[in-house]
Amino acid sequence: MTSSSVCPKPRAARYPERASGIESSTMRAVSGRAVRTLLSALLAVVMLLASSSSRAQELRELPSDQARQSGVTGGMTLAPKLEATPIATPRDVPLVSPSEVTIPRVPSTYITRDLGWLKLSFPSAASERVESLLHDADAVKAQLAEVLGQPVLGHVEIRVTPNFEDMRMLAPAGAPPPAYASGVAYPKLHLVLISMLAPRGADATNLDDVFRHELAHIALEDAVLGQHVPAWFNEGLAVGFAGENSIDRQKVLATATINGTLLPLADLDRGFPADTMDVNVAYAESVSFLSFLQSRSDRLRFASTVQRVRDGQAFDRALGDAYGSDLRKLEFQWRSEVERRYSLIPVLAGGGILWVGVIGALGWGFVKKRRRAKAILSRWAEEEAIEDALLAQRAREAAEAADVSDADLVRLSMRGRAPAKVEHDGNWHTLH
Repeated sequence: MTSSSVCPKPRAARYPERASGIESSTMRAVSGRAVRTLLSALLAVVMLLASSSSRAQELRELPSDQARQSGVTGGMTLAPKLEATPIATPRDVPLVSPSEVTIPRVPSTYITRDLGWLKLSFPSAASERVESLLHDADAVKAQLAEVLGQPVLGHVEIRVTPNFEDMRMLAPAGAPPPAYASGVAYPKLHLVLISMLAPRGADATNLDDVFRHELAHIALEDAVLGQHVPAWFNEGLAVGFAGENSIDRQKVLATATINGTLLPLADLDRGFPADTMDVNVAYAESVSFLSFLQSRSDRLRFASTVQRVRDGQAFDRALGDAYGSDLRKLEFQWRSEVERRYSLIPVLAGGGILWVGVIGALGWGFVKKRRRAKAILSRWAEEEAIEDALLAQRAREAAEAADVSDADLVRLSMRGRAPAKVEHDGNWHTLH
């Protein structure tokens, strides 16, 4: 008797073909999408480089004095010359000498700690808050001496007050601190005042940052022996050394770079603009340019500049001799570096928004394709499982009808087709 009622479909031939087909299709789709995405990104980079090159070419020739007066040069609109803009010299460094002012006495209720070179006075309630200043004072002095390449901070007096009003009362007569400042330095007097509360609002002052900032002003005065340095150099050194508001400065610098509103350094020699937006830009680019001058390979040149100014050279001449390039060329190099650093932002947030959309659409299409491929493979797996169950059921029914043993049933299920059997002398025999 031959049991041939079960004839399974050739799954081993059919399903691997379907699975490999969808996998090959998916891989081709992935490769195609990846190539298109890469090409789109490369095209965006090419457009970016072209834009940066164009803008760098505009900056290649820095404006002459006549061009600055007109406000336009080489197709590039410049910030107006600061003679036409109110000037606000950073007033946390009042230029007063001992012969011009009278310094009030420290209240008898204050505690005074003397470190030899540093005399720190503060109310007893501030003891805990000034501990970090006393602990770090010698290290801060050593850092400033290393940066400037000169012995600095031979003697400094610092007065820490509870609030701005008390700071004003302890300031030299006729030279009060500016209304916006939490700290003020008098370099020629070697005096620093710091308020523990911000002058506006009730926010606590970061004493460590203000301490470092104001000591940097005093140290620079010592290093150059009172010779003139530009406001951007003085403030850039102090703010950068203190590490104040670095994230906010980066945002301001990036915005000014993208919008083309960086200020010429020559206009920041004697002071900063009074306009709030412009003064923020002035501080941000001063810190950035000082960081550029103090890069690892140029630290000796920076110290050499300070030494030359100390010896009596005019600042621009000292800078040019130390770096082998004048200020205008150094400024151009710095601007080019800043352009490269922030040039990707317009691609993502401005003219390149179309490319961002295209790349996003390609990515979404790739995700949808992967999901669809997985769904198809899952459906085929379910269909295969159902067909396996049907084949097993049919094999079992055929085995029962032919009285097949369990071992034969296993071989039947594995082969996918019931073997033929015959009866001889009362025994069943399998035909091969």
